[in-house]
Amino acid sequence: MAMKRFFTRLYEEEDGISTVEIILIIVVLIGLVIIFKTQLTSLVNSIFGKIVSQSSSI
Repeated sequence: MAMKRFFTRLYEEEDGISTVEIILIIVVLIGLVIIFKTQLTSLVNSIFGKIVSQSSSI
């Protein structure tokens, strides 16, 4: 019962996402992209390669 009251109070007090929270989320996402840049690049290249090779068969 205490957890339900906690989440209800938290939901009622939440006014929305503040600018600081949005900036922190963006910073974390940019950091992840920088860390995994080579893996992301190879993944995107392989996906586009498959798209191009399979589009000719359509």
